Amino acid sequence: MDVTRDASRRAFLKRSAALGMAGVATPFVTSLAAIGEAAAAVSTDYKALVCIFLYGGNDYANTVAAYDEASYAAYLAARSNIALTRETLAATVLKPTQALPEARRYALAPTMASLLPLFDQGKLAVALNVGTLVQPTSKLQFQQNAVRLPPKLFSHNDQQSYFQASNPEGATSGWGGRIGDLFQSGNGAATLTCINTSGNAVYLIGKSAVQYAIGAGGPVALLNNQTKLYGSTAAATTLRSLMTGGNTNLLADEHARVSKRALDTYAQVSSALTGAPASGFTLFPTGNALADQLKMVARLISVSSQLGARRQVFFVSIGGFDLHDNLVAQHPGLIGKVADAMRAFYDTTVALGVADTVTSFTASDFGRTLQSNDDGSDHGWGSHHLVMGGAVRGQRFYGTAPQLGNGTPDDVGQGRLLPTIAVDQYAATLASWFGVGAGDLRTVLPNAGNYDAASLNLGFV
Repeated sequence: MDVTRDASRRAFLKRSAALGMAGVATPFVTSLAAIGEAAAAVSTDYKALVCIFLYGGNDYANTVAAYDEASYAAYLAARSNIALTRETLAATVLKPTQALPEARRYALAPTMASLLPLFDQGKLAVALNVGTLVQPTSKLQFQQNAVRLPPKLFSHNDQQSYFQASNPEGATSGWGGRIGDLFQSGNGAATLTCINTSGNAVYLIGKSAVQYAIGAGGPVALLNNQTKLYGSTAAATTLRSLMTGGNTNLLADEHARVSKRALDTYAQVSSALTGAPASGFTLFPTGNALADQLKMVARLISVSSQLGARRQVFFVSIGGFDLHDNLVAQHPGLIGKVADAMRAFYDTTVALGVADTVTSFTASDFGRTLQSNDDGSDHGWGSHHLVMGGAVRGQRFYGTAPQLGNGTPDDVGQGRLLPTIAVDQYAATLASWFGVGAGDLRTVLPNAGNYDAASLNLGFV
């Protein structure tokens, strides 16, 4: 089953229904909660965070694969029918500047070879065994249920939401949006702080920051910019007036404010994008939906000064990773598209002269089981993730390489990894680079206080 964006969609529909606004005609803003503006942080330079979400739960073991002989033997024993061969991994072995303990080694999936030069150049880092936690958790504590755990582990909807928002399905804001709350007042247009090119995600919803949705081809115009409605110019004009005019009814007035903001933002973004360098986006592969989304992100970043934006948080996504079946046939192509899109995006930021100010990172519902279930893998927990950008301290692994196999200290069953890096630590590192102060981390990440302050910056950026 391919589960994509269900948590965010359902949560949004619940909020919309509660407001009696499920039929809002504006395609640009997916949260009606933006009434005020945060002013907690001021910046004079430009930075962007780009979350690349892999919906369905990416298979970590066939993405960043074990390569040293002992670990590969355990990997092969657990999934002999879906394992990558050691021979095919030889060309993509990662050579870090700091060797892992016990001579541990990893290789990228062969279809991710386009990212290998970035790792070698120090622009790509690997975060090992990242996952949702409430607080530091040992295997014994997990087995004895002695600590708080994320609700509904191994559930797509809830773990998508927990990764993005630190709360399960039904969350009303995510940590990307809460970062936006702190910085939106420093942007020329607050609406352009949190931008989603793939629909709707709780990750980008703030307490006050709105989520601006834009298509891979650009902003979506009301009525496709037609001047007539049912053949009538007057009807089209009346509709626009009804959508944007003031109203004595509080709910109708808020709808009008949102609609007007959407129309104004459409005009602003469309105008700015016409000035984007026409020859600057030729590196992206065709036939790759994730690449199309990242291309739009790059175009928006290229006109950030025209838009008056100093801090922006982006969300892109790709689905199809819930591979209980056909993993060998489908996973290489999926993860290859991710790698090719990421490489094209990084190279484009270099061409635009902004590579040092843009940091991208992968995320997913959860990892998967090391043990195969015939020709696929089941829902897991911890996973390996990639961080990319000119500011990244790359060519390194961050975190602890997990021991592979059944019954190891890192295994909670079927090769499900007990995370040793919490999403809160992963996110706090990114947020700190972005400019979030130590005093604001608990606002952005409610569980941050459960961790030692020194552990909240992993140092990869």
